[in-house]
Amino acid sequence: MDARVLELFGSTSGHGSGGSQGSASNHKPGNGNGVISKKAGAKNKKARARFPRNFKPSNNTPYLPPEAEEGNIEYKLKLVNPTQNRFEHLATQMKWRLQEGRGEAVYQIGVEDNGMLVGLSEEDMRASLRTLHRLAEKVGADIAVLRERELDCDSDVPRKIAEVLIRKVPDDQQFLDLRVAVLGNVDSGKSTLLGVLTQGELDNGRGRARLNLFRHLHEIQTGRTSSISFEILGFNSKGEVVNYSESRTAEEICESASKMITFIDLAGHHKYLKTTIFGLTSYCPDFAMLVVSANTGIAGTTREHLGLAMALKVPIFIVISKVDLCTRATVERTVRQLERVLKQPGCNKVPMVVSSTDDAVTAAQQFAQSPNITPIFTLSSVTGESLDMLKVFFNIIPPLSNSKEQEELMQQLTEFQVDEIYTVPEVGTVVGGTLYSGICREGDHLVVGPTELGQFHKLTVGSIQRNRSACRVLRAGQAATLALGNFDRSLLRKGMVMVSPEMDPTICWMFEAEIVLLFHAKTFHKGFQVTVHIGNVRQTATVEAVYGK
Repeated sequence: MDARVLELFGSTSGHGSGGSQGSASNHKPGNGNGVISKKAGAKNKKARARFPRNFKPSNNTPYLPPEAEEGNIEYKLKLVNPTQNRFEHLATQMKWRLQEGRGEAVYQIGVEDNGMLVGLSEEDMRASLRTLHRLAEKVGADIAVLRERELDCDSDVPRKIAEVLIRKVPDDQQFLDLRVAVLGNVDSGKSTLLGVLTQGELDNGRGRARLNLFRHLHEIQTGRTSSISFEILGFNSKGEVVNYSESRTAEEICESASKMITFIDLAGHHKYLKTTIFGLTSYCPDFAMLVVSANTGIAGTTREHLGLAMALKVPIFIVISKVDLCTRATVERTVRQLERVLKQPGCNKVPMVVSSTDDAVTAAQQFAQSPNITPIFTLSSVTGESLDMLKVFFNIIPPLSNSKEQEELMQQLTEFQVDEIYTVPEVGTVVGGTLYSGICREGDHLVVGPTELGQFHKLTVGSIQRNRSACRVLRAGQAATLALGNFDRSLLRKGMVMVSPEMDPTICWMFEAEIVLLFHAKTFHKGFQVTVHIGNVRQTATVEAVYGK
């Protein structure tokens, strides 16, 4: 298990012997032999002086990992009546943390910079939260206290630490957007769970909640998803759920939400596996949610979906649904079965069962920091049991890429992957897909291709829509639909790219690839015919030569 994870999950031994080595507030607690450099010693005095008189760092003082310069987590011991100068400095610091988390930051109050949990008295905590509120107002953000907990230290006064989520919508974009792919075996309750989350109404046990998610008549008749559908769940800046229960349209949800989770509902049936692979490769999800039915356990395509997500390096968490149908013992058995699979040498995951809101907060933060941790939720879409924990998890989970990576992607040349093509009356040809890199604006001139002869055609972007509402600018990593006016639809097909003409795109007929054979009935040899899935490209190919083993 990751050392940082061990620290956070209740290893209370601290790093040094309590006071001397651990409480230096620089990140290197001495040089290992108990000798502390002069500089560290000077800092040490300062750090010790900051503790309240009746606070004795005991041997089992709990620690968090030391505060990192990058990232969106900030430790503050206390914020009581700061001077004007200090207030300005704190506001600048908050802006930096928000920018690092692309609009979200987490403040730990009552914690030293080196991660030592000192805690504050009730009145200091109230005063610190008031200051934090003023800071958030200054930078135009909202705050929500995620959790407060009391420390069991040797002092007479009860001491608390608090964890606060600060969220601000950046001025140049509407909301934070995370994509979650939903995987799982057929009949495990994927569409029903999404229906309950996005519509805000519980299911009746016969699949009523999922009816709004289906796109075709045969899906409604059989109850099986065969196409990829998108559903949205919003959170406002205070962390409350925004879904179709209060809002009529997707536009209203987009307006009032500062964080959006876009669910990509994929097919569970083996027959539609290629559609599921296409959804995972072309829509570049940030996370994958594997839904397992409590009464059947790991069955059918569950293992394949788990393997696919891991092969594509998509961080995965697990939801065990339908707990209302079976006894506690059956649920426990399914959890144990999952833990066994996750701990296998091929997976090397650390399962973490979420049983309270507190666990959900910890899980969300751990999950983002270390991809090996796999939170497991047990819930029911009919009784609504433990649904709140999943909502808390979605509310807190931070985006994977930080602002720096996002900036780098946006500075590259425009590349848009075409995933779907429609003809809309009075609009003309419309393409849907994901902007892979760069920025795309209305009126941009791009080239699309390659055609069967390997050519590229020029076109102009008309209007852009995201989540069914108009949008002026599209940034790297966002999914949208672009209207192309009277461009001839017959020239387009799924898997094409629309790129900036400066890129001068080249095409290839042959390529080399590194492959891992998971399981296969026949031998893999020269002349073997396969279907390759690369990003949004699906193409049959022939193996020309096999090197290596």
